[in-house]
Amino acid sequence: MRIWLTFSAALSFILFLHFQQPSHAVSPPITLLRSRNFAEEPPKILSNQELWFNQTLDHFSPYDHRQFRQRYYEFLDYFRIPDGPIFIIICGEGPCNGIVNDYIAVLAKKFGAAMVTLEHRYYGKSTPFKSLATENLKYLSSKQALNDLATFRQYYQDSLNVKLNRTKVENPWFFFGGSYSGALSAWFRLKYPHLTCGSLASSAVVQAVFDFTEFDQQIGESAGPECKAALQETTKLIEHKLSINGRALKASFGAADLDIDGDFMYFVADAAVIAFQYGNPDRLCKPLVEAKNGGEDLVDAYAKYVKDYYIGTFGTNVQIYDQEFLKRTDINDDSSGRLWWFQVCTEVAYFQVAPSNDSIRSSIVDTKYHLDLCKNVFGHGVFPEVDATNLYYGGSKIAGTKIIFTNGSQDPWRHASKQTSSPEADMPSYLITCHNCGHCSDLRGCPQSPLVIEGNEQNCTSPDAVRKVRQKIVEHMDLWLSQCQDTGRSFF
Repeated sequence: MRIWLTFSAALSFILFLHFQQPSHAVSPPITLLRSRNFAEEPPKILSNQELWFNQTLDHFSPYDHRQFRQRYYEFLDYFRIPDGPIFIIICGEGPCNGIVNDYIAVLAKKFGAAMVTLEHRYYGKSTPFKSLATENLKYLSSKQALNDLATFRQYYQDSLNVKLNRTKVENPWFFFGGSYSGALSAWFRLKYPHLTCGSLASSAVVQAVFDFTEFDQQIGESAGPECKAALQETTKLIEHKLSINGRALKASFGAADLDIDGDFMYFVADAAVIAFQYGNPDRLCKPLVEAKNGGEDLVDAYAKYVKDYYIGTFGTNVQIYDQEFLKRTDINDDSSGRLWWFQVCTEVAYFQVAPSNDSIRSSIVDTKYHLDLCKNVFGHGVFPEVDATNLYYGGSKIAGTKIIFTNGSQDPWRHASKQTSSPEADMPSYLITCHNCGHCSDLRGCPQSPLVIEGNEQNCTSPDAVRKVRQKIVEHMDLWLSQCQDTGRSFF
């Protein structure tokens, strides 16, 4: 599940929820058990064997019967035949290259569950068209994606029944997702409660937001007073140097190709976001505060962090911030940027604008910048229907049942999630609080990127905070799965 909720706190989602590894284009029938030796160190990837099925292109047209091939994966080593639950891990806004060995795998082993994951339409290899021209993106939406999941769920259940030589049997299903796919997980339970026993919505951005000023405000809070002051001063110095010799400044950040100043300042802001979002605050704050206290050049110190960590370690491709690159309609390794921006510009916005005062990011990154980007990249008439999205799903007032919401205290995206529990609807919301608890800490531990095997919580500054929430997740799942089968028995 990799994510593009900003150019890169969007890319960060993508890097976080996905992994890059060669896959094998084969489509064998379901195999219920594959032997595997876990005596050695467990692998980061549980399965990268590609499977395919034919998906409906437009679920809302009674006349359009076109289909496209959609990619999925399965991992059945933990599956308790025949009545074990099926865990579906929703892939988000990026290529889905397999099933990752994170905390969901721990839960699958505990509950005797099969694990399947479905690639989001248009992303990765699940593309309906050979061109990503704006007119071809009309079927890219969360509503179509939810219908994809419902269709796939029935397809997979039917395939499993055939394999087990049975008919009209339903295994208990549970849905998982993080970030945008966390929202999809919550929305699926809302719209299709008969198709899942419950959902885990980790760092789920269920509230579409037009001007998302809380995002920048949370970065300041997560940074703390000293680091926040250093970041604010750095931004002002960068703005000053940009006005004097922008070309030289951009080159010093490894971003010489970003001709539009707003694109560059978005890139600069995102580089700071990643440190807090993914549990590495000290990688940014320590050198920046030391530079400020030592009277060193803050812009040089920040540029070094950007090149060494954001581009070097984190692996950001600077061109995803370039609007000219986002206009490209060919399918390439970084097409996810264009695709996610289309969803941003039509459905959810999440415009990470600078607050009117006390901001960290530059005021250049304002509402007009985002709207101009939408028009420049996709053409006239493309506008985020935020109110319509929140009316359809309910936003943070979502009226679902049996959905677990989790968020990390340092994660700026938590302000687009549901942060209050609704006990009457069996919708608990948990905040995992610690110095490096960011995006999807319940699934990935600390730091959230790079990937730690099985989401080890030991590196969190408060391991107990993660453990307590994970225990609550297990308790809710056990109850709901038992209720779903109406047996009243525990699943483990």
